[in-house]
Amino acid sequence: EVQLVESGGGLVQPGGSLRLSCAASGFTFSRSVMKWVRQAPGKGLEWVSIINSGGTVTNYADSVKGRFTISRDNAKNTLYLQMNRLKSEDTAVYYCASSDTRGKGTLVTVSS
Repeated sequence: EVQLVESGGGLVQPGGSLRLSCAASGFTFSRSVMKWVRQAPGKGLEWVSIINSGGTVTNYADSVKGRFTISRDNAKNTLYLQMNRLKSEDTAVYYCASSDTRGKGTLVTVSS
């Protein structure tokens, strides 16, 4: 069974940092392109970042470029999203996703 389990969300003040993790199982993680997407309250899904299978190529939405960093540890079957200089508009449920599966998400709330 393919599983993606996100963790690391929480409440953080504007300007703060959080690191999200996504534990993958049930498929060959090391051969899979992975991405992070998010859904803000009352809004649709927004693509955040993507990383190739080897972790050597990444891309980001303009809204997070320069603040967020995607990475992966294929030995641990884990995807990460380091989020710095967080803004209130980053408040959302964050999901990790493979080509055809998405986790249940972790809530990030940026508020003072």
